[in-house]
Amino acid sequence: MKKHRALIRIIACAVAAVILYFVGHALGWIEKVPHVQWNPKAILNSAVILLVLFAAEGAVGYILSLLKPKSNRVRTMIALTRNLMRYIVILIGICLVLSVFGVDIITILAGLGIIALIIGFGAESLIADIVTGMFILIDNQYNIGDIIEINGFRGTVTDISVRTTVLTDPGGNVKIINNSDMKNILNRSDNSSKAITEFPIPYDTDVEALEEKIPELLKIIRAAHPEMMKSDPVYLGIDRLDDSSIVLKFYAEVAESDIFAGARVLNHDLLIGMRKLGVEVPFPQFDVHQK
Repeated sequence: MKKHRALIRIIACAVAAVILYFVGHALGWIEKVPHVQWNPKAILNSAVILLVLFAAEGAVGYILSLLKPKSNRVRTMIALTRNLMRYIVILIGICLVLSVFGVDIITILAGLGIIALIIGFGAESLIADIVTGMFILIDNQYNIGDIIEINGFRGTVTDISVRTTVLTDPGGNVKIINNSDMKNILNRSDNSSKAITEFPIPYDTDVEALEEKIPELLKIIRAAHPEMMKSDPVYLGIDRLDDSSIVLKFYAEVAESDIFAGARVLNHDLLIGMRKLGVEVPFPQFDVHQK
């Protein structure tokens, strides 16, 4: 739907620009080198320029939206290109419109050094966001589609611009973070992750006999989920001795995106498998002493 809207916008801007151009040209209001002040000619020239720029920006965005890259790095560069296009179109549009109204752009550009210095002191955070964003992309610290963790928030990178990074957690919560605040990042997509689970068994269980059967059970679990588990789940041993049970610990090597689903699957299959082996999850037990 968004693609169709973008295409409609491109066509509308292009058609409007052509119509305005021919109307203005017939009336003699559009000139190659306009030296006009505030009048209908300047307004018509500005409208044509802006419509053409918006149509060009929309065309580039539409073409990029048609691409289906498999690499997170390529998706990141496409998103950044679309974001930069907006800034470039705005900058070029401002310069061209000012020139239409008779403003000397060369003089303005010559004074940009002083203006940039003044703005720099007032917009230090904005500049820090842009510079940090560039280094994040150059250093390839993370890309769109990566799962990262920052300040306790874990989410998937859904968008990267020159100023901000957008993260979405498994619950659909969206967090927008300025690039200058993206520090001490844990990129969990670089390596495989471990879905860890614990399984309680009764104290009267023959632990040695059960441990001999566990490897075969774990192979069966892996065979049932080859698309999720990268290898056979691993039995780590007895994790602790609780009041009512012996707690065994297991993990399965999975992709970071499957870390929660992997733990749920492991819990499910361990419960069914243990029951087939005659081991039931114990209920909490209390000893009551009466005088």
